[in-house]
Amino acid sequence: MRVSRILLALVAVAPLAACQSRMQTAALDDESAWYTGTMPDKPFDVPLVDTSRLDPKFRRQTVRYTGAEKPGTIVVDIDQRHLQLVEEDGSARQYGIGVGKAGFSWKGEARVGRKGVWPDWSPTTTMVSLNPDLPRTRKGGLDNPLGARALYLYQGNRDILFRIHGTNEPWSIGEQMSSGCVRMLNEDIVDLFERVPVGTQVLIKRSGKARV
Repeated sequence: MRVSRILLALVAVAPLAACQSRMQTAALDDESAWYTGTMPDKPFDVPLVDTSRLDPKFRRQTVRYTGAEKPGTIVVDIDQRHLQLVEEDGSARQYGIGVGKAGFSWKGEARVGRKGVWPDWSPTTTMVSLNPDLPRTRKGGLDNPLGARALYLYQGNRDILFRIHGTNEPWSIGEQMSSGCVRMLNEDIVDLFERVPVGTQVLIKRSGKARV
């Protein structure tokens, strides 16, 4: 599928973003400039982003990890807009993320209760109360707000309705735009998805001091 066709599909879903967002005017100036091609995947190829358009601190990289969490833990820093996967050697794989608008972000401990490939999307009750015109479901695909993969966060056996997922709004990485979920570039969530099993511990931390 040509990238131009992918972009048309992505534009169509923008107002529906799970963990909803309002698109930034600057991002709309030339959406096609955000994309460089595709990565093979099933049942859809993953649109690849020109990461040179991101602030370097939000590009995927390996960093030193100084926290106390054990290897294999996902650590999300809402204030710094980073997600880190702690490695065995004192390092972490770090990814840039988009986070929730003021008043929507969650913090605490959870685990990956299940994983989804090109998952279906449904709005939460809160999202519907704020926007009754939202569709009640959307099948997985290029026009789906959850993107190519999703990690569903649970506490005990309860789905707490927060997700770590892909996005078709790459310009939202590093921004505070969603309704609470953690969003990543599609190629980054695919990378993380392959590295973490169901049961992975997740720590989401937020002090509020760095929020804008």
